[in-house]
Order: sequence, then structure tokens, then C-alpha cells
Amino acid sequence: MSEREIKILAIESSCDETAAAVVVNGRDVRSNVISSQIALHTLYGGVVPEIASRKHIEKINQVIAQALADAETSLNDIDAVGVTCGPGLVGALLVGVAEAKAISFAKNIPLVGVHHIEGHISANYIENRELEPPFLCLVVSGGHTHLVKVLDYGVYEVLGKTRDDAAGEAFDKVARAIGLGYPGGPKIEKAAEKGNPHAVEFPRSKIADSPYDFSFSGLKSAVLNYLNGCKMKGIPIVQADVAASFQKAVTDVLIGNAMRAVEEYGIEKFAIAGGVASNGTLREGMRRACEEKGVAFYHPSPILCTDNAAMIGAAAYYDFIAGKRAGLDLNAVPNLKLGENL
Repeated sequence: MSEREIKILAIESSCDETAAAVVVNGRDVRSNVISSQIALHTLYGGVVPEIASRKHIEKINQVIAQALADAETSLNDIDAVGVTCGPGLVGALLVGVAEAKAISFAKNIPLVGVHHIEGHISANYIENRELEPPFLCLVVSGGHTHLVKVLDYGVYEVLGKTRDDAAGEAFDKVARAIGLGYPGGPKIEKAAEKGNPHAVEFPRSKIADSPYDFSFSGLKSAVLNYLNGCKMKGIPIVQADVAASFQKAVTDVLIGNAMRAVEEYGIEKFAIAGGVASNGTLREGMRRACEEKGVAFYHPSPILCTDNAAMIGAAAYYDFIAGKRAGLDLNAVPNLKLGENL
């Protein structure tokens, strides 16, 4: 850990949250400002990329000014600017990247491009000061489902990822199908509280040649087939039961793959990250599973699971002290792979 204070101004605009934060030495969050667009996109049943980009342009200067004010600092005290450059919606990413490059150029301070998934993983460092690599991390969000071995700061080995829908994407699609609307994750979790998770036995996918990969499109199809079958036969659909049964199927697969990796690799630290990591059923199931295996379990607070800039600041710090810098030719890379050089 560095002795002097290294202040990172972090910017995140990969999807529908415009966020800025000031983070010191990777773990000390001085401010974390998030402008959410959920209410706006709810009207359309999901994120509309063009609207998201326009809203980022409207909000980004305000959010950065607020983050600096909350941290009681100014751009003159900032050591580097960290920004999400991928993956994500290209128009949304470009707003943050352009802003970060402008600040870097105007103030002559270093620029660090951050991978969005690396940010989610790094959210665990903020509230768990004792957590250091190596550890295993399950990243579950609207766009990603990755099982990652964190070998060192900024060094990752992807053990498995989804072959089709991400877990969060499946939550959104199923929520829409059972009439809960957007955003699907929180709404399914709330409905499931009153449901029976064993009411409908939905399939749990296993991929024979890749034990750590995930697939949720078959599960989504099974839910849709069940709903259609009920309608055709005139059987009443119990929304809470479908939500609880679907949620259990997803969490069983996530926990099952994760614990298989814990056994195989013998790593005694396990973390979760990403928007779906704020799901209480998943957190509790993973906590119990880790307890049974004698493995330490880490997770960020819900506010640090969803997209935010504090996590980008944490990741940017470790990239910065490792000597990683981006030039003013930094671009948005919507399909950037974890570990891929910018």
C-alpha cells in the first residue's frame, strides 16, 4: 500500500448510471455520486441506449462537480483520472471516456482506462480492507456472468462465463414475462419472498465440456413454456411461486459452479460482485455454502454491487500503481474482454 495519498477521480457511464467518485489509495472512498436513470428506462421496459447516452451528457459534469465537492477536493489535487472504457453500451461509454480525456488533457494528469468487470471485482476491496488476491470471484450482473480467479491486482483468469444470457438479463426477461416489469432483479426478489421455491422444478443447466460455464437461456425458455402451458390449460399462474422457483434455479447453478471451483482450486477466499450480487437469496446461499466449505466469504454492500464509480476508482488505483496509463487515443470498447489489453 502506498504511503502517500493517491487520489483518483473515477468516472463510470457504461450503461444507465452516470457516476463519479473520489477514491484514495484504492480503498478509501471520499465520495461516490450516482445519477440513476431507472425511472426513465422503466417507461420502455429496459435500457434504451440512445436515451442513456443523452442523459449521461446532461448529467456528467454535475455528477463530477458533486463528487469533488463531497470529497472536499478539486481537480488540482487529483493524481489520475480513471474511467470505464468497456464493456458496455458504446454511446454511453463514449460520454465518460471523452470527459475523462478532457480532464486529463486540461489538467495534465494521467489517464487510466478501467475494465467494467474489473471494477465490479474491485468493489470488494472497499469494505473488506483485509481482502487481497488470490481469491475467486463470481461476477453476476445484467450483462455478465463470470467466474474469475483473481491471481493478483489486475491479473485475472476467467474460469467460466455465460454461453448466452447473463443472469441479470434472465431476471429481466422473466420479470417481464410474469408481469413484474423493469428492473427485473429487485422485483423478482421481492415477489419471491411470498412464493414457494419448490413450486415448479425448472431445469439447472450443466455444460459437459466446460464445468464452470453458465447458460440461462434454457431456463428462461422453460419459464416461458410453463407460463404458456398454464394459459393453454386454464391453470392459474401464481406469480410469487414462479418468481421463487426461477430465482432458486438461477442461484443453485451459480452456487454449484462456484463451490466446484472452490474445491478444485483450494482457494480459501471467495467473493461475489455485480448487480445480481445484491440479491439476498444469492448472498445468503453463497454465505452458507462458503461456511460449509470453511471458506471466507466477501461481498460489497448493495450500493457497491450496482454500477458505481467508487469501484472504478479502486480498480484504477491498482492499475495506476502498476504503471498502466492510457493515452488520449483511449476509445470505448463495447465488447472488451476481461484481461484484454486496451
